[in-house]
Amino acid sequence: MAEQNVTCEYSGLRSLASLLAEQEKQEAIKKQAEKFHFSEEDRDRIIQMAWEDRTPFEAIEFQFGLKEKDVIEFMRKNSLPSSFRMWRKRMKAHKTKHAALRDDGTNRFKCSRQRSTGNKISKR
Repeated sequence: MAEQNVTCEYSGLRSLASLLAEQEKQEAIKKQAEKFHFSEEDRDRIIQMAWEDRTPFEAIEFQFGLKEKDVIEFMRKNSLPSSFRMWRKRMKAHKTKHAALRDDGTNRFKCSRQRSTGNKISKR
């Protein structure tokens, strides 16, 4: 949508519509920057889980709230370009990265030896 009258002819002030549009743009930029605001430990864990063959994207979403497209964007921003391309090629070849494509016998995304404590990431 094109803005016709950005400034008022009489006062020379900007129109309310242009001010609101600029404010919305700034809020969208701020929201995008906060989208991937994780601690160093969480970033390392997300990258580790993304590289693991048997960890589905649903597990990453459960623990960190990142959907598959967000994980792809996260990996693009936090990896070297060559590492990202290698990761994408690898993930496209593995059907285990999607819970819906897994065998019917696999209905969990946690190790059978993992303790059932309150910690989502705890291992033996």
